[in-house]
Amino acid sequence: MKSLKPNGAIAWAMVFFTVLAGTGGKLYAGGQKAAGSSASMPAGWPQELVMCYLPNEASEELAEFRSALQGELSAALGIKVREINAADYNAVVEAMRTKHADIVYYGPVSYVQAAERAGAEAITTPAIFGDKSRAGYTSKIIVKAGSPIRNLQDLRGKTFAFVDPASTSGNYVPTLELMNAFSGMTNEDFHTNGRFFSSVSFSGKHQNGLQGVINGDIDAAPVASDILAAEIAAGRAKESDFTVIHESPKIPSSPMAIRNDLPADLKAKVKQFLLNYKDPNYFQYMLGMSPADKPEFVEAFDRDYDYVRDLMAKVMPR
Repeated sequence: MKSLKPNGAIAWAMVFFTVLAGTGGKLYAGGQKAAGSSASMPAGWPQELVMCYLPNEASEELAEFRSALQGELSAALGIKVREINAADYNAVVEAMRTKHADIVYYGPVSYVQAAERAGAEAITTPAIFGDKSRAGYTSKIIVKAGSPIRNLQDLRGKTFAFVDPASTSGNYVPTLELMNAFSGMTNEDFHTNGRFFSSVSFSGKHQNGLQGVINGDIDAAPVASDILAAEIAAGRAKESDFTVIHESPKIPSSPMAIRNDLPADLKAKVKQFLLNYKDPNYFQYMLGMSPADKPEFVEAFDRDYDYVRDLMAKVMPR
């Protein structure tokens, strides 16, 4: 697997053309009321909202679950809800910053970046049994079943694929776990070929790293526990395909966020819809949460991600 270096301009160009293709050549800046909108529409509301997804949730296999939520949200609001899919984590932040996306299900690190750069406002996050104290997920480092690699120490000299530079459980958390395990080594050491890993790369999304390990293309990779559960539930991976050699402490759940400059009554209605949305298929296949755990969205606030801000400062001091 080739080492992939992120390029913000290229990444944004890719999501830009995704948006363009979805609008027939007319770019819509969310939050601006389009000409010809209904007179009954509340004052200041846009004619449509755009939801943007990270690569992990943007696959064709998950399209029906995204469409179900969008259709019900559209009916609840009385306006069109449209989907775009981002090429990478940076692109989804840029989509909101440039007002081409209104609602995004961010990862925790990409949310913090979007809150700083794009005016993102956390509104909900998933939790089992609707209990926020039980919300969260972990980062698991996996190897192929039968691999001689048993622990973090055995990773030295092996090949490794992080997910994306802005991925919480696919980059920041596993990097901090490695830094804690190997005193004196830095973020740069774990991202430079030959310093710790013989070869290190970015896979682009958790599913790619998972399949790379299963297929023997790379020795090890981090995978978010919820995405791993979703892949197993969908039959795209089996527990017998891999071995977990390390698991992180719990990470705050990913937030659904909305542009903070949208009308307050619109934001409130979107939030209320999500808090009442309980489709078990969405939570199981999109978010990897078992129906038996009765998952649902609960309120999220910006302060919930102060832990993540501290994590980011430790891994990559400014």
